Amino acid sequence: MRAALEMAHVAEQAGEVPVGAVVLDAAGNVLGRGYNRCILDHDPTGHAEIVALRDAAANVGNYRLPGLALYVTLEPCVMCMGAMLHARLARVVYGASDPKTGACGSVLDIPAASFNHHTTVVGGVMADECATRLQEFFKGRRQAAREARLLRAAQNSGS
Repeated sequence: MRAALEMAHVAEQAGEVPVGAVVLDAAGNVLGRGYNRCILDHDPTGHAEIVALRDAAANVGNYRLPGLALYVTLEPCVMCMGAMLHARLARVVYGASDPKTGACGSVLDIPAASFNHHTTVVGGVMADECATRLQEFFKGRRQAAREARLLRAAQNSGS
C-alpha cells in the first residue's frame, strides 16, 4: 500500500485527485503502477487502477493478469472493478472506503456478484492514511475555491 500511496502523491502533485495503484506479483514485485490521470489525459477512464492494469499488462505481455494483486488507495468504482475482474486478478486490496462510488461493498458489491471469475477483495488496509490524504486534498480544493470566490467578489465590488 505504501507504493500505492507514493503514486497518489504523484497524482496530487500533478493536480489530480490523489489516488494511486500498483499491481504486484506473488513475490511482491511491482509489475504496474498508476495514478489518477483523468484531467491530465482528458480521459474519463484514467483512474489509477486502469492505468496500473494497462502498465502491468504491457509489462507482462498479456491482458490477463492471473495470480497478481492490485493495491489501490481508494475503494474501486464499478468501471475499475469490472476491469480488474476481466484481467482475472487474484486479489484487490484497497485503503479507504468510498461511500459515494465504491463498488466493493460501500455502494455496490461487484465482487460478490456471480461472475465467471472471482477476485478476493480486502479493504481497509492503511485506511486512515489513505483517507487523510484524500480529505486534505479536498479540504485544500474547497479552501482555494472559497478564496477565489472572495477575490472575485472583491474585484466586482471595486468596479
